[in-house]
Amino acid sequence: MIRVNFYSDGELITGFECKGHSMSAEHGRDIVCAAVSSACLMTANTVTEIIGLDAEAAATDGYLRLEIKASPQSAQDILRGLKLHLTELSREYPDNIKVEV
Repeated sequence: MIRVNFYSDGELITGFECKGHSMSAEHGRDIVCAAVSSACLMTANTVTEIIGLDAEAAATDGYLRLEIKASPQSAQDILRGLKLHLTELSREYPDNIKVEV
């Protein structure tokens, strides 16, 4: 199962950690895993490379973490969009994704 934890400081989302595998299909054919991975990577890349925020990111197989160090308010739209997207996926695939705040 993929578990996604969103970190917050009051009302502001300050980052997320995504870990695990959905196990909904064999490796390379898992559309659930691909959807989650793509969304999380796009969010991390947008925050660090496009918006240019001071953030710490780490990624390995089955793991991605993003922690915004300063000015998280500048990334709220993209982070809320990621949270919404993953929450909707978790409703569609409740045995494969769990989103926590």
